[in-house]
Amino acid sequence: MKFAISYSTASLGLDPDRMVVYAQHAEACGFEALYMPEHIALYRGAMLGSMELPTDLAVVDPLDALGFVAAATSRILLGTGVLLVPYQHPVVLAKRLATVDVLSRGRMRLLTVGLGSLPGEATAVGVDFRTRGRRADEAIDVLRLLWSGGAEGVSFHGEFFDVDDLCIFPKPHDATTLPIHVGGSSRAAARRAGRRGDGYFPGGMLTPEERVAQLELARSEAAAAGRDPAALEYTRWSSIAMTRERAETLAAEGVTRVVVNVTSTDPTEQQDEMSALAQRFGLTEV
Repeated sequence: MKFAISYSTASLGLDPDRMVVYAQHAEACGFEALYMPEHIALYRGAMLGSMELPTDLAVVDPLDALGFVAAATSRILLGTGVLLVPYQHPVVLAKRLATVDVLSRGRMRLLTVGLGSLPGEATAVGVDFRTRGRRADEAIDVLRLLWSGGAEGVSFHGEFFDVDDLCIFPKPHDATTLPIHVGGSSRAAARRAGRRGDGYFPGGMLTPEERVAQLELARSEAAAAGRDPAALEYTRWSSIAMTRERAETLAAEGVTRVVVNVTSTDPTEQQDEMSALAQRFGLTEV
């Protein structure tokens, strides 16, 4: 099982030096990847479940921040958890993602996309909230097409996006595409992961029975689409204090990667939490 760690400026702050030290220590500890979330805009009354989100929640652009982190690290992979793909134009997004991947020498490899749950956020960027699932499907298809296309250009004619003989360079680093994982907590997300994704990253508020059902659905959809169900990665959130027994349980459920959060706001204590997990699971000699 692989171990990754998340960094959210909403809870850990905007200090660039602290962000760099956090990422460098995670890399030194042997964490596979650093994940960052996205919110484009908030508004009064925006709800996450039963909790109203503060309007001054400072969530940076994840791709800009990951590019910044990449310049200060050398190995750790870069991930999003999640990038709100229906609210991004895939032509622009293809360029941005490939740029980060090229400049990081192939580390933009844990892109996880989701739909978003805030209707006002969709309205703010001119997207009909009810269409975001279909838009996400098309955007994924356009991204892959643009990355794989050559100098002759590619064309796509869909419900939301329409391009003719379009060329996007640079391409991803030594690759014809980037992995795209699908995040979410619904069966629609599981189906999308199976049909189009390289992995599934479900949310944290599901019953054990629903988790099993969604993973089985993702794999069956992959098989129906002529894809290899066994190649679908399965990522889950977990506690940074997780035990070896808990890790064994998750592995038995098919989990291939866990993403954890630190619990402390103190930088030294954060590093101690990372180091303790790394030593507990033998990620590093340090």
